Amino acid sequence: MKLNLPSPIQTVTFENRAFYLKRDDLIHPDFSGNKARKFYYFLKRDFPQIKRIVSYGSAQSNAMYSLSVLAKMRGWDFDYYVSHLPPLLRDDPHGNYKAAIENGMRLHIGKPPESYGSETLFIAEGGAQVEAEEGIRLLAEEIVAWQKMQRIEKLSLFLPSGTGTTALYLQKSFCLLGSMNRVYTVACVKGSDDLRWQFSLLEADEALYPQVLEPLKRYRFGTPYRELYVLRQKLKMQTGVAFDLLYDPIGWQTLLAHIDSFDAPILYLHQGGLKGNESMARRYVGNGELGMRNRVW
Repeated sequence: MKLNLPSPIQTVTFENRAFYLKRDDLIHPDFSGNKARKFYYFLKRDFPQIKRIVSYGSAQSNAMYSLSVLAKMRGWDFDYYVSHLPPLLRDDPHGNYKAAIENGMRLHIGKPPESYGSETLFIAEGGAQVEAEEGIRLLAEEIVAWQKMQRIEKLSLFLPSGTGTTALYLQKSFCLLGSMNRVYTVACVKGSDDLRWQFSLLEADEALYPQVLEPLKRYRFGTPYRELYVLRQKLKMQTGVAFDLLYDPIGWQTLLAHIDSFDAPILYLHQGGLKGNESMARRYVGNGELGMRNRVW
């Protein structure tokens, strides 16, 4: 599989401020953004003994879809576990869920088994595991190489987080490369303390952790909020770039709220996830949010 690496970096203007934008959303249609980085280890190696992938998470997960593609490419089975299947997806399959099913995913409701045989490759929710470090280190190397060409000594990297895997390994990689870059993130799924706990599952040295910024307000993950929808639409209109509906609005809102605290030019990491917009858009329609007649995903 050919990946579009290194992904391009462009300059965008939002709310009268200039930002660098790392376009990881352009890496590959099936492994967009951080999924290409987290699963790079598995994409670039052969696993002759493996016959099945097992993973778990949300039934609308971008990681779920990418893993279904990986399994189909390799001729493996793919068993995916969810705590529940939302009625909206059950009655009208769409988005990542539909695509993963079409790729041969076998969905199970409940917890995954606690042990597996040697022929099974287990992938943690969202790819939050040590193998993700390799692809994220490559991301850090791309950024540092671009900085040298642009003669930029230091950057403030910002990205919204789910499991926090990308933010953690990006900061760790910069430290190991001797870079002065600092990574900032915000917890989008649960709270900041939970995000730091997830860091600790992958890395014991707190000196290698990214800085977690507090969001402007707390949101229930996956729930439609008018202000987040409006912000996402403003991003599309002002930058010409499509962002996702789950993480990026919270990310940009938090970034703008803390804008005066950064001491270096800001690079926002676009982590893709646009395929999941179909499911989220239907939630907005179901909630009667305004502006849906002119939606641009």
